[in-house]
Amino acid sequence: MSDQQQVTPESVPLADDMPMLGLGTWQNTDPDQCAESVANALEMGYRHIDTAQAYDNEESVGEGIAQADVAREDVFLATKVWITNLAHDDVLETARESLDRLGVDYVDLLYVHWPSDTYAPEETLSAFDELYDEGLIRHVGVSNFEPEHLDDARELLDAPVFANQVECHPLLPQDELREYGEEHDVNLVAYSPLARGEVFDVPEIQDVAEKHDASAAQVSLAWLREKGVTAIPKATGDAHLRDNLQSVALDLDEEDIATIDGIDTENRVVDPDFAPW
Repeated sequence: MSDQQQVTPESVPLADDMPMLGLGTWQNTDPDQCAESVANALEMGYRHIDTAQAYDNEESVGEGIAQADVAREDVFLATKVWITNLAHDDVLETARESLDRLGVDYVDLLYVHWPSDTYAPEETLSAFDELYDEGLIRHVGVSNFEPEHLDDARELLDAPVFANQVECHPLLPQDELREYGEEHDVNLVAYSPLARGEVFDVPEIQDVAEKHDASAAQVSLAWLREKGVTAIPKATGDAHLRDNLQSVALDLDEEDIATIDGIDTENRVVDPDFAPW
């Protein structure tokens, strides 16, 4: 943006205590690069880091957090329990292993990665409650849950369902899940918020970006924020990290929002065989 303003950690809006822009680390599996990108992101102003057991990089993420000149308590750290580890005792065991790999005493948010494979709502979620009661996790989250799964989770958990992490972007706006979250106080967190780069080629987004002298990535991330959705775009290089962070300074007007809402293409980019939809 031509009138770029300094983005500080304090200028990133919060959804409860969760910064609404974070760093996703999926596919960031080179240990040195992963640690460096996490450390650089934190030094730059990011305060929300997202990983998962299945990403095979928790140790590197933890090294990046340790390298950065940012206090642990100032970092909102999330990880996820993989679908093969969702039996009650496996949740307890592997969550502690995640903490060890990350080098932390707690995580701010622990997600059920998908409601599939060994996921058994009562058994799985009771283990999450135990971790919550022990203070090993600050918030309980779910990922890739549809409304019926959220209903079950909210009924079974003693702890609140803090967040549902799903694919969400201008080509998959997730209206039903956003409305559900607003009604039941479940924050929506968007993975693949740039549709793996597909938003860059959408004319409506290009038009809004040109109007604001902004990037298509910034426009897409700002649109999500305007919808009340937290975004965790993945990035490794400094240029992309800075570009995504600068989306916090972009204010879209009602016309911009209407333009993006009017996109008539719908495309889901993450659709594994075990998905619940």
